[in-house]
Amino acid sequence: MTPVPYRSEQLSNEEFEALAAAHPDVVIPLEQTPYWADFERKLGRSPYGIWAYYDGGTLVATASYLRSERRLRPSLVVVNGPVWFAKRTHNAEARLVSTVQEQFRADPAVDPLYIRMQIEHPQPPVTGPLEHGWYEREIVVDLTPDTDQIFASFRSNARNLIRKAEKLGVKVQTIEQSRWAEVFRTELFPIMQETASRDGFSSFESTFYETLLTELGDHLRLMVAYMDGQAVSWLITTEYRGYSVYYFAASSHSARKTNAPYLLLWEAFKVLKEAGNTACGLTGIVSDNYPSLINVTTFKRNFSKTVVSIPTTYDIPLHPLRYALVANALKVRREAPAKLRSLPASAKGLAGRITGRKGGGEA
Repeated sequence: MTPVPYRSEQLSNEEFEALAAAHPDVVIPLEQTPYWADFERKLGRSPYGIWAYYDGGTLVATASYLRSERRLRPSLVVVNGPVWFAKRTHNAEARLVSTVQEQFRADPAVDPLYIRMQIEHPQPPVTGPLEHGWYEREIVVDLTPDTDQIFASFRSNARNLIRKAEKLGVKVQTIEQSRWAEVFRTELFPIMQETASRDGFSSFESTFYETLLTELGDHLRLMVAYMDGQAVSWLITTEYRGYSVYYFAASSHSARKTNAPYLLLWEAFKVLKEAGNTACGLTGIVSDNYPSLINVTTFKRNFSKTVVSIPTTYDIPLHPLRYALVANALKVRREAPAKLRSLPASAKGLAGRITGRKGGGEA
């Protein structure tokens, strides 16, 4: 039996703000606001609006959609959402999935292959995803106790390293907003490049972070740790409706010798608490789909025992046959290098001649 769809209604920025104000206890991620949509637009991407979903007159959820035009797989992506205002039951999600399918199949302005969003109770037609889009577990620090209690809640290792950083002379500064882009470009982006090279990941270009700092400045903080007058570690936090997120950070090799990242994050907690935030999410830690996050998990666990599970990202196909063909093609492409490496040298040479790829041995 097909679930009964919800009523959907596109929201203006003013309508979104009124709706959010009427539900002060609901945590709304910054990525699900008009402010984030404006930031995406400045990057040259295409936000497709925010919709509210109602069961009669009762608000159930909202979702902010971003158009993605990747080759052969145009889609609408809900980044870190949807936001649920009603209880997120198995049936409620099934109705939302049915609503989204009906909504965008009938929309002449878009022809997405699939809709991507977080689903807590996956059930057909939910599948995939073709690529994972968001972390699934995070550590959250409670900022409601007084600062002494917060500090006492850290692991002893973190408390000791914070004290050592202070004794070594690490100084933490909150950078003036008018100087953010300049300071990031000249002092901080090289640290990000060093961190990415050392830890084996790809960072955005400096212009991404500069645009973030410029467009979302009213919802961000940029804090930097200095040693002997030189920047060694930095972080960017977001804030919205009393909830903050430790969003981006990087540290030089010398910062590790001085424990600067520990002192920097502790100073950030104090600033965020003073500003009225009740919690700070430390973003992703290791999970089944993100084993590489083990590298940052140990650091983040020093600051809280509270681990929050976040619904996994899934795809909702609107054209099931086309979606299955694309999914199979991507699977073959991803598995081919590993299968080629496992072949004996003679077979690699034959495969190379057939496919036109380099590598392997000669037959």
